[in-house]
Amino acid sequence: MLKMGLTGGIASGKSAVAAMLREMGFPVLEADAAAHKLMEPGQAAHDEILREFGPDLADAACRIDRTKLASIVFADPAKLARLNNIIHPRVEEIILRQFAEWEKNGVRDAAFVEAALLVEAGIAQKLDGLVVVFCEPEQQLERLRARGMSEVEANRRLAAQMPVEVKLRYATEKIDCSGTLEETREQVRALAAKLRNESPPRVVLPV
Repeated sequence: MLKMGLTGGIASGKSAVAAMLREMGFPVLEADAAAHKLMEPGQAAHDEILREFGPDLADAACRIDRTKLASIVFADPAKLARLNNIIHPRVEEIILRQFAEWEKNGVRDAAFVEAALLVEAGIAQKLDGLVVVFCEPEQQLERLRARGMSEVEANRRLAAQMPVEVKLRYATEKIDCSGTLEETREQVRALAAKLRNESPPRVVLPV
């Protein structure tokens, strides 16, 4: 079983591609959902986040306000790095456990983990291949605005991420999501056919 990563910038089309891969029979773990679960009361990262960023992040039910947390960390790269240091190692454990479980249960061909920061967290180099999804920066901004995000906050989120041209250097496969959904689906179909017939090269990190 090939352990594949699916990544790209925020609002670049990762979720759409992940949904298409699931429709085509590939299991896909959504790492962001796993990270959110880690922040829930009683979970591994909850207390450490409150110790690091302050107890006022929690509401009366002790749930972390992720919107408030995001406004703090995306305004300060050092704080974002501290949050990532809390979350990423734990998410990596979940990812590797899930891959092992899929393989044990007889999954063939390929399985995916979808996450925005696979390269930044050092997880990409532990995978068999990396699919990088991309679109035009103007489209990312437009999609973020459509989600209700202010232009200032949207630009802050985009600026906090690795530039797409850098992320594409790590790709063993690329999906261009700047066109129609059907054009994206055709690329995903081609990827599915390739994965079921040949092994992609392992991720080679640029020097």
